[in-house]
Amino acid sequence: MRSIMTAAALALAAASATTVAQTAPGTRNVAAVAGGTYTADPAHTQVTWTVDHMGFTPLSGMFGDISGTLMLDPKNPGGAKVDLTIPVSKLVNPAAGLTQHMFRAGKDGGKPDFFGPNPADAKFVSTAVRASGESATITGNLTLNGVTKPVTLQAKFYGAGKAPAMMGGKENVGFTATGTLKRSDFGLGLAAPIVSDEVKLTINAAFQK
Repeated sequence: MRSIMTAAALALAAASATTVAQTAPGTRNVAAVAGGTYTADPAHTQVTWTVDHMGFTPLSGMFGDISGTLMLDPKNPGGAKVDLTIPVSKLVNPAAGLTQHMFRAGKDGGKPDFFGPNPADAKFVSTAVRASGESATITGNLTLNGVTKPVTLQAKFYGAGKAPAMMGGKENVGFTATGTLKRSDFGLGLAAPIVSDEVKLTINAAFQK
């Protein structure tokens, strides 16, 4: 019995040591941010949009597989520049029927209700960054559905650090951001205001140097 208890104790100690060794490499300490040019991590960067559906429920969808760059200097955060491309064709919706409607051609060759069958990629290019501590207000131009309009995002630093060697060992930095836009500004105002014209954006942005 004593040998069984000893073995169990050793196994528990080994498991605890493994858990400690598996501490996440990212840190919330902004001092860990390294300057330079970063590339968006398409597997971990998402833009989630949410509208009010008839006053009954919120309705959300997501854009992923985002590409682009971030130029960042910790000594001059206000000089940061963001340039992101968002593939509209890869939009993920909660229901297949809604997705089909988003990409449906217009009737009798007319204007589609939303994006149509061959949507161009969306693009966001920053024009100004006002940084304060771990937060920043990012103003930029969003091109969506063939229309370009200014959009303002409220961003916040999330984490930074080096990825483990087995995952490439690259410097990483991540942010979250929120913003709003009017879908009618981009020719996507079908059913407004029964379905809200205002769209809330929630962004998780991951970059690798």
